[in-house]
Amino acid sequence: MSGAEKEVALLELPEPSSPGPGQILVAVEAAGVGPWDGLLNGAGWDVGLRPPAALGVEGAGKVLAVGPGVTEFAVGDRVLAHEAPLPGGSGFWAERVLINAEHAAACPPGLDAVHAASLPVNGLTAWQTLEKLDLSRGQRLLITNGGGATGALAVQLAAAKDIEVTTTASAAAMERLLALGAMELVDYHDPNWSAKVRGGFDAALIIATGTADAALPLVRDGGRLCSLTSDAPAEERGITSWDLYVEPNAAQLVQLAEQAAAGALKLAPEPVPLSEGPAAFARAVAGRAGGKKIVLTQA
Repeated sequence: MSGAEKEVALLELPEPSSPGPGQILVAVEAAGVGPWDGLLNGAGWDVGLRPPAALGVEGAGKVLAVGPGVTEFAVGDRVLAHEAPLPGGSGFWAERVLINAEHAAACPPGLDAVHAASLPVNGLTAWQTLEKLDLSRGQRLLITNGGGATGALAVQLAAAKDIEVTTTASAAAMERLLALGAMELVDYHDPNWSAKVRGGFDAALIIATGTADAALPLVRDGGRLCSLTSDAPAEERGITSWDLYVEPNAAQLVQLAEQAAAGALKLAPEPVPLSEGPAAFARAVAGRAGGKKIVLTQA
């Protein structure tokens, strides 16, 4: 990202500074791209970027240097991370990035850089949402947009806990979501989709913009609704309703990475060369990733 005009373009950037106390310098091998990156471009999510700077708040790579006090990582270790704010003022869409060691997770041997970089933001969002929804075996969860990168992970994490998942999705995504553990699917293209599912859900997870108001009547009295689209409706009928914003969490990321490496979590990354970053940014912000997670690579 360049200066005042906030243009997303390929730039030559200065090298990050040497890591300070508690920090590590990472040689980025792959970096995730998501719709939230549009918010970094001067539109609402202040992660401490100091233009000209690289966008990107997630990625994977190898440790190049460690700062004073860092004992959990050594030079050469493979890591993945979601970092916000960015202590170096620049993000993961670069050859090197400075991050806080406490937000990095060791990358398991069975997880390549592209898959690792596709996991942090979407995985942590799904994990933190389900943790707060606090559902138990046999309870019912409605997800809007289960076909996207976050939704597909939420479906899998919920199904692994024997939570019954109903999700909206496109017709093209339905077979894949059934294989991931969804119990019931409804085509979001149908303007009356909310009338096609049985209500009484214990909770709803809103990932598709503009679906919170349609989902709320489907939640039982005393249930819960969590919105990832900043549009949680007013609480009614004893339903707890809130907006959730992802936070870095290395301990959760370690568990997610281990599950992905073991094949318990299916990921769908689409690797794209870093040189195509501006076009990848435009696709992600416009919601044209097609259910894939765009990942920028150094190759």
